[in-house]
Amino acid sequence: MFTIIDRYIIKKYLGTFGFMLGLLTIIVLVIDVQAKAPRIESNGFTVTEFLINFYPFWIINLIITFMSILVFISVIFFTSRMANNTEIVAIISSGASFHRFARPYFITSGFIAIFALLLNHYVLPLANVKKNELEPYTYNAMDRQQFTGNSEVATQLSKTEYIFIKSYNKKEKRGSGFFYQKFDKNRKLIYQLNASDFSWIKEKNHFLLSNYLEKTINKDQTEKLANGNDMTKSFGHPPEELFPDVLLGQNKTTPDLITFINREKEKGNANLNNYLNELYQRTSMPISVIILTVLGLSLSSQKKRGGLGLNLALGIALAFVFVFSFEVLKVVSANKTLPPLFAMWLPNIIFGPVALYLYFKRANQ
Repeated sequence: MFTIIDRYIIKKYLGTFGFMLGLLTIIVLVIDVQAKAPRIESNGFTVTEFLINFYPFWIINLIITFMSILVFISVIFFTSRMANNTEIVAIISSGASFHRFARPYFITSGFIAIFALLLNHYVLPLANVKKNELEPYTYNAMDRQQFTGNSEVATQLSKTEYIFIKSYNKKEKRGSGFFYQKFDKNRKLIYQLNASDFSWIKEKNHFLLSNYLEKTINKDQTEKLANGNDMTKSFGHPPEELFPDVLLGQNKTTPDLITFINREKEKGNANLNNYLNELYQRTSMPISVIILTVLGLSLSSQKKRGGLGLNLALGIALAFVFVFSFEVLKVVSANKTLPPLFAMWLPNIIFGPVALYLYFKRANQ
């Protein structure tokens, strides 16, 4: 059962966290809308359309991104106030140990971490689907071209099958200069298919190839040629998965993402670090809520000469280091300098022991 003090601390924890979360959301939303409004309108949309169809899903992403930082700053803020008001001294002087005092912190951070895990693995990907549909229209022309314009594509369907496309439009799911090759186990070409144009027919789950030329190479090295105006062809998956981009991992729930990664590994695709980063970060970030709660409690539960201001300054600085390290490690891992699992857990590996050391040091004082 929760005591009065437990309920008091939990209420302060959740109240401060909720207030900071709401305040951050409003401030960032206003700034972001003002900054992106010209680009939104120049692409034929209205700000109202984006407020309805884009920003609700963007806010979910924002909450998940900054949840651990806000937890850290919230804990430092209300715990420092309790320390300055000698509330912590009174609680411990009444016979409660520091470990007992810390129990509601662990309970609340554990609850938030579980909530964040569920959001990260199942809710956020669904929100990202909606967010990522419109987000390219908030970019400048050069960045938007990567998602809505034409680009070359080279992809591996399996260990023996490859597709090359001279020009492909992701938005319209059509392109030109289609080239498909299939090899045998000895890496000898056995089938080749060229088409001047192609498009994805969603209703029938296949591609329509126009002005095609087929070449089949028999075992005796003779060739059989065939050509025609139109051909339908299925490669087993929609174009989003055949020609994936960095956003695909964000759009998949964790079970679907794991299935996709395993399938890509079977195909021989070695460029999976972006997707693995996404997968591992979905767990490491929520766990950091508990670590940063312990760290914040340990740093702010004693009355200091600098008071609340010093604790907040220290908290914001550490929060910046924590977030910056995640972003840097994403880039490092994407460049294959570090394994994704290690890279996405490294901040927790570093901050975790530090938090435990400071916690037990504070508990033994």
